[in-house]
Amino acid sequence: MIDLNAIIAIAFRDLIKFGRDPLRIVSALIFPVVFIGILGGSFQASLGQVLEYNFLAFTFTGVFAQTLFQSAALGLISLIEDRENDFSQEMFVSPISRYAIVFGKILGETLVALTQGVAVVAFAVSIGIPLTWGQALALLPVAVISCLFGGAFGVVLMANISNQRAANQIFPFIMLPQFFLAGVFTPIKVLPWYLDILSKISPMRYPVDFTRGVYYAGLPEYEAVVVLSPVTNLVIMGSLFFIFLVVGTWLFVRNEHNR
Repeated sequence: MIDLNAIIAIAFRDLIKFGRDPLRIVSALIFPVVFIGILGGSFQASLGQVLEYNFLAFTFTGVFAQTLFQSAALGLISLIEDRENDFSQEMFVSPISRYAIVFGKILGETLVALTQGVAVVAFAVSIGIPLTWGQALALLPVAVISCLFGGAFGVVLMANISNQRAANQIFPFIMLPQFFLAGVFTPIKVLPWYLDILSKISPMRYPVDFTRGVYYAGLPEYEAVVVLSPVTNLVIMGSLFFIFLVVGTWLFVRNEHNR
């Protein structure tokens, strides 16, 4: 119960911090809208006649997963912020599990990212992207899983970074290539062998493909856009989540002890 209360308190703290940062709220909502509306709309207008599927819907599913994954991962920069103001050391001397502390941070950023996911879905519906109630309900657990996975990936990224400035410089170099390797905007079913290898080791690929597998389930476009089955993607993400959580927590705690 002590660990559970700690997880809830840490998660709620991050959600409150997000609500008090209007600039972060606005920026978090603008970029997905730009990606779907401008990029997806332009490609649909130019390529819609030759593709086997609606490119706007294809972009929506990619951006939806990418937004959730990246937001949760980027939110773990708050671990570095807590380290810089010594709040993390105060948490680590408390009588609760180190994994409870880190999972509380992941859960908090998951809740933050989910608010962005709701905005992305609302915008998609407003511009006419096909989305049934069944698809919307199916995307809810997909969204939660994508956020938790992104948060665990963020722990590994942030564990060995010493300050926020370094994190803000390194993060784009890690995330931006994955936009293309994960198939957020472009199909990845057929890639050159070297890009296929890079794609398979890009964590973002799996929530993106997982989202599409659920969204397109039972539709004729499924084979054209989905690479792996949802079950396969879920198993891969579950395994990587466990590895990221254990390794990331160990690295972060070790670095705290060495300060």
